[in-house]
Amino acid sequence: MERATRYDDDFYAWTQEQAAALRRAADARLNVDVDWVNVAEEVEDMGKSDRRALYSRLDVLAVHLLKWLHCPELLDRCARQWRLTIVEQRKEIAGEFDFSPSLRKAAAERWSRALRDARRQAAIEAEVPITCFPRDPAISFAEALDDAFPPDLFPPDVRDDG
Repeated sequence: MERATRYDDDFYAWTQEQAAALRRAADARLNVDVDWVNVAEEVEDMGKSDRRALYSRLDVLAVHLLKWLHCPELLDRCARQWRLTIVEQRKEIAGEFDFSPSLRKAAAERWSRALRDARRQAAIEAEVPITCFPRDPAISFAEALDDAFPPDLFPPDVRDDG
């Protein structure tokens, strides 16, 4: 009978647990022919890679939400692309949470930094002064992931209100 592991439920958490188990095996000198320390490092890095990709998606989402909310004069020209980017990032972030639920906590903790860092990037991309964006943007993590936020993101003909 195959034993279910966290690998099936939460890949990121599994990588971190396996790395720790491999390090314990290395300390105990089990199976000395295996380079346990480096194997553990590689397994851990697989999880870190997923986390870095998630953080990158949060950064992109933050930039586009800031531009949407604080550059209304650019919406006529940029709304379609910004909308597509916001939708894509939310979809991919949700997929990461499905595959590795433990990353949700890390993402929530990272969100305020992503917003702070996004100000400069948004100003550069929108070609507006950084002062167009609030120093402490008031977008919660829940709002960032909410398909209904901001309310004007989707025109009425593409909303799924029911």
